Amino acid sequence: MDGTLGTLIEPAKTAEKTKGLWRFFVYSLIGIFMFFIPINIGGKETIPLDHLVSAITTALGPVVKYLILGLILAGTIFPFASGRWRESRIKTLFAFLNILGLATGTMMVFNVGPALLFEPDLGPFLFNKLVVPVGMIVPVGAVFLALLVGYGLMEFVGVLVQPVMRPIWRTPGRSAIDAVASFVGSYSLGLLITDRMYQSGRYTGRESAIIATGFSTVSVTFMLIVAKTLDIMHLWLPYFFLTFGVTFLVTAIVVRIPPLSRVEDEYFPAATAQPEEKVTSRRFATAWGEAMGMLSTAPKLGANVWVNFKDGLLMSMAILPSILSVGLIGLLLARFTPVFDWLGFIFLPITWAVGLPDPMLAAKASAVGIAEMFLPATVVAGHESEQLRLVIAVVCVSAIIFFSALVPCILATRIPVKVWQLFVIWAQRVALTLLITTPIAFLMVGN
Repeated sequence: MDGTLGTLIEPAKTAEKTKGLWRFFVYSLIGIFMFFIPINIGGKETIPLDHLVSAITTALGPVVKYLILGLILAGTIFPFASGRWRESRIKTLFAFLNILGLATGTMMVFNVGPALLFEPDLGPFLFNKLVVPVGMIVPVGAVFLALLVGYGLMEFVGVLVQPVMRPIWRTPGRSAIDAVASFVGSYSLGLLITDRMYQSGRYTGRESAIIATGFSTVSVTFMLIVAKTLDIMHLWLPYFFLTFGVTFLVTAIVVRIPPLSRVEDEYFPAATAQPEEKVTSRRFATAWGEAMGMLSTAPKLGANVWVNFKDGLLMSMAILPSILSVGLIGLLLARFTPVFDWLGFIFLPITWAVGLPDPMLAAKASAVGIAEMFLPATVVAGHESEQLRLVIAVVCVSAIIFFSALVPCILATRIPVKVWQLFVIWAQRVALTLLITTPIAFLMVGN
């Protein structure tokens, strides 16, 4: 695919391919604005999509918790009604865990159940801080996702950044949209993009696994919460850019070692889209031709929005019960058992070798993130060492994988990655983050 623009867009087809050209510009710009341009409204600075979801949630008031409970109920019934619970042992396990999630959600909505469940950092944290936001942002975000990925923008950007993405992260150029959408928006929306790209044939299984486990970070909003909790807001910009750099450097390393390097590099069986081809010349012309090719086959806005909205609802149904069940189990284990103290011994040699203050505490904080990404921050909050707090703040984001929400999100997709692989990738990411971040943090803040 290294020909000229004239080759890509034959004169006889030019009129057809450029019909509705305005859609490429208007829809793509709206998508970019909604996902990538933080604005300040009422003292809160975040992306417009987040403002919109907050406004909808506020407008719905008490009704929102019943809508969320309805999604949890539907998500619990669906695996059994469709027979998907029989597809694998892990899907069977999660189908039954969904029942626990439904019971937990019901108790939270109707305010009944054991007092322990209603402690602020257990049930209310899971339901109000994770389940409600994810349950709202995925379907609403899916509407604007149709504008972002359906009218040629991914193809256009993909060809332009291909020389960077393919050699460093071994993913198509179009995955750059995924990476940015996840980092400034939401990992759940990033995964929704990834799953759609995989099932349409624009990513292979390995590429989708790399993107899901390497780019699907938490949002900038969450990073702000971590920074405030760990009292490093005076280091906000250095923290942000350090986290951004470390996260993507770790991903560049992890993609080259098992298990990620051994995920099958095959396209989804029912895929119909054309894979991204290597471009060696006339890059801008080729990018434009790819975008116009996608635009020429793009569905009407209404149909595209409906398909994406339906996919968003299905993903919410699959995610929400698991967040409540798996998240609750993880938080209870962290509070009442020494499991994460034991798991911390995996990282103790690293935290000791790199000279982190209080290495055992640092190791435990690093380990507890597998349950919930915010927990590492709570473990070291208030510690006298600013270096330790900065390092753990980076670990909260760069580790990426956690069982309270991200793992259920990935398992709700068709992305071919197993739970044991997710655990190994998480351990690799934490270890590398500690090794890379600690000396930089020492240079930035000392002890």
